[in-house]
Amino acid sequence: MPSPTPRRTLPSALGAAAGATALGATALALHVRSQMGASRRALHAAAATSPHARDGIFSNTESGRPRERTSIRTATRMILRRNENGVPHEPVQPATPHFPPRAAPLAVTWLGHACVLLEIDGRRVLVDPVWSERTSPVPLLGPRRLYPMPAPLSALPQVDLVLLTHDHYDHLDRRTVRALARDSSATFVAPVGVGEHLRAWGVPEQRVVTRDWGGRTEVGELALTCLEARHFSGRGLRRNTSQWAAWAVAGPQHRVYVGGDTGPTAAFARSGAAHGPFDLTVLPIGAYSDLWPDIHLDPEQAVSGHRDLRGDVLLPIHWATFNLGFHGWSEPGERLRRAADAAGVRLALPRPGERVDLAAPLHSAPWWSTPER
Repeated sequence: MPSPTPRRTLPSALGAAAGATALGATALALHVRSQMGASRRALHAAAATSPHARDGIFSNTESGRPRERTSIRTATRMILRRNENGVPHEPVQPATPHFPPRAAPLAVTWLGHACVLLEIDGRRVLVDPVWSERTSPVPLLGPRRLYPMPAPLSALPQVDLVLLTHDHYDHLDRRTVRALARDSSATFVAPVGVGEHLRAWGVPEQRVVTRDWGGRTEVGELALTCLEARHFSGRGLRRNTSQWAAWAVAGPQHRVYVGGDTGPTAAFARSGAAHGPFDLTVLPIGAYSDLWPDIHLDPEQAVSGHRDLRGDVLLPIHWATFNLGFHGWSEPGERLRRAADAAGVRLALPRPGERVDLAAPLHSAPWWSTPER
């Protein structure tokens, strides 16, 4: 006769539940820590090499503008309305990207938010690649994509280099970096400090190149110059532990300015004078607010910056993909079209996933056709 199974007492059940909870909390903590990247010590050591950092902290060269005073009640109302204003009225259908066997002299595919695949003088440059569903270190929390990525990472052709502008989660994604390190031979080029995250995630040392503002490197026939931007950085509680930057990408025949994330800055005119004119500028136009006037361009400021850079065609990024601001979903695009038309600026307005060959006629009709919610 089989022996009776002892009944689990309440204390033992509570103990098992507590153990499972502790294991889950430990696993979550380890996951979050791995997403954050480099250790504080590694970041501090990298910052010590830069004349733009003091005691491990980087800073902008321009003082901040006065910010709008907002009451707690107003701020709460803005946050509550965020999910109404900042999302499309109907589902967005990205285009299916089509890549030629050989890179063009000058073409660009917008893959959503700040991620673009740039073709310049026969080379392919993947900028700020993020394939994760959310831009957050915590699973199921943080800003979520408003539409799917146009294609899986595996569908991309081989890229020559991965170009990074700073370490925020919507521009630097651990899962994507690890996949590119494993499945490609691309060189990673990043501002000083950001390379520490890459190394922490297993990118081989010989494939990591970092530069500070004014620094230059070459990958094949491309020359890349790290340029001043006006923003901030940080993946944890401490801000500004790595550099943020724009990049001038110059091939034998063409020049492209990659803005990453930036607010309005006199550095545009300096960069245009020293490294322009640019055949293409890639500039952010979304997530702006009077609450943070120095760190994100609004559409009119992007047009002004494009002109200071001596740009020909402007490709807008950093909009319509994640709900990061308080403006309407299509507002950045509509404002940009009006500002560009008034200033005589040529726009490339591809649907997410659409490739634009700069040798062909440009189509600047709005791909968003539904009203704001």
